[in-house]
Amino acid sequence: MATQTLPNSSAAAVEGPTPTPAGALELIEAANLISAANRAYAVLAAAAFVAGCFLLCGLVATWRAGRHVIWLDRLLWAFCGLQLLLLLFSLYNVVHRPYSLRTAALGCAALSFAINTTSTCGLLVLALMAYSLALDPPSDGFLRRPGICVALVVLTSICITLLLDGLRGPSDGFRRETDCFMDPVHAGVSYAVAKLCLAFLMPYGLQLALLICGCVRQKQSNRRFLSGSEQGPVLLAFGATLLFCHLFYAAALVRAARLQARGELSHRQRAFVSVAELVFFAGSCACLTLVPLVHRPSRKKLAGQFGRAADLCPRPARAQPSRNIITPHIEITDTLQDIES
Repeated sequence: MATQTLPNSSAAAVEGPTPTPAGALELIEAANLISAANRAYAVLAAAAFVAGCFLLCGLVATWRAGRHVIWLDRLLWAFCGLQLLLLLFSLYNVVHRPYSLRTAALGCAALSFAINTTSTCGLLVLALMAYSLALDPPSDGFLRRPGICVALVVLTSICITLLLDGLRGPSDGFRRETDCFMDPVHAGVSYAVAKLCLAFLMPYGLQLALLICGCVRQKQSNRRFLSGSEQGPVLLAFGATLLFCHLFYAAALVRAARLQARGELSHRQRAFVSVAELVFFAGSCACLTLVPLVHRPSRKKLAGQFGRAADLCPRPARAQPSRNIITPHIEITDTLQDIES
């Protein structure tokens, strides 16, 4: 009965003799932890998917209306599109839990490459938003051209991901079936530390440096920085949310890699890495959910949609409040001339 609830990633790690009752109990606790985290993430992912569809419909409506979209809004739409793509990539994690996706090593490497590249692209787009808000470049500036920005962001992300794949090393066999993870723990401590520095700390350090430059630049100016722009609160909310989720995942990955190198990685700690992977994807879901709440134009569109929906719903008749209405009273009196006549 217990073997039916064990994750195959954990069961695969136990080779040879049958696990002891204490080990089987630890496997069951690990599977229960992953299942509980998966249910919570599924609720958040559903809300984020609805918010992403709402933003996509707003973008289509803006494009069909032929209205001009400012540069910061274009970056915001690009960032939301990348986070929605990450949400779709995370479905491999949701569908198979508490088990792991088993596929060929080549397919797992391709999935990991796509996830890491998309995540890095999103962080670099946030850095472009920080650059536009902090330094206010001219409209014909070098980093205000869409083609140059797309090429720079995509090529930089691909180079970082390829460097990480090189540190992870080649697989034993590309056709061999294996448990698929975004970042395998057995890749080593060097891979985990390199991902922490290149894919997380470098983009966030760039954003922080740009924000500090913007604060210094606007210190003597009367114009408010960040709070005076519609995209300012959005940038701060996105940056803080993703920083917490990504650092949590990166710290869990580094710790698990060190334990794996010493041979001390337990099933419970392996399950904690799986939960941390869900926290990584939860950052993208939280950003999509925050856009209709923090971005003022999106919030107005959402309020308008709710208002139109409320107008279509029938309202129950309400009792009219009692009013003290004075009825006009006409009194006809006979005058003395009428009586004499």
